Amino acid sequence: MIEKPHHVPERLGLLPATAADLFLTEDLLRCVQGHAGVNLAKVVESLPEEDARWAVEPIRDLVDDAMYQFKDNRTDADGWLAPRLHATLRLTRREAADKRIWTHLALAVAPDYVAWRHVLKQGDDSRISSARFKGVLDRQCFSRLWWVAEMFRDGPDYSPVVTACANQEFLHSVLRMGLVDHRPTAQALVRVLERGVADTTREVNGLVAAINVAGATLVYDALAEDGPRDPTALRRWIAEAESAPPVPRHDLPEGPDEEPVPGESVEALAAYFTELFETAPVRGREPED
Repeated sequence: MIEKPHHVPERLGLLPATAADLFLTEDLLRCVQGHAGVNLAKVVESLPEEDARWAVEPIRDLVDDAMYQFKDNRTDADGWLAPRLHATLRLTRREAADKRIWTHLALAVAPDYVAWRHVLKQGDDSRISSARFKGVLDRQCFSRLWWVAEMFRDGPDYSPVVTACANQEFLHSVLRMGLVDHRPTAQALVRVLERGVADTTREVNGLVAAINVAGATLVYDALAEDGPRDPTALRRWIAEAESAPPVPRHDLPEGPDEEPVPGESVEALAAYFTELFETAPVRGREPED
């Protein structure tokens, strides 16, 4: 397994994928040896120095804590790190959509975490997919965690994020669905999971497929309205980043002080999704008479 870089930058920056390719060596992807990091800094675009959000130390401390706490079950680190990364790196969605910041975080700040979390072992060989460093937002190591926290938080409450991360198949599937941008849909999906409606990989795939197909012909907002979102709370939360204390390790942090999703909308969609799943074709499930 590769070690923490000898040179960790003090601030986040923007690293284009084409520039990152030079440092995604075969030794790195095979977990043999990392990079020194000094030359990488030469191809990074700086972010505004007056913005405290780009400090690396709080994020580096988080990944170190995650690797220590979850060394016996690495997938469990997702549910712990996702809300804390989101609350530490306070971004707008426009900023978070820029893959360059995630490439820099993965390759310059915490390549050892990427290897620790996403290494694939085949016999005596170890390998990491390059997509975990510079891939699309639902595959890249850190962007996938930030976005699942953004999509599944209920206002300031991150507890639904932990539930969403607990099922890896669910997490992989729903991040590719545009439907989770509808807040009642995201919370209803979590509620269905909490009730144990779908547990196995096949069941989760069947549930997500049924919801996605139905969403092509049904506007979920008509069935379950969301309340208006006031951008003031998000702007205030981002502005408070400079004075915010480190996120708690044992309790969940608090996100932007936005209004939660209307409970009646969540319940209406959860009931609808449960009904959809009960009639959806799931491989290996006996059809009901």
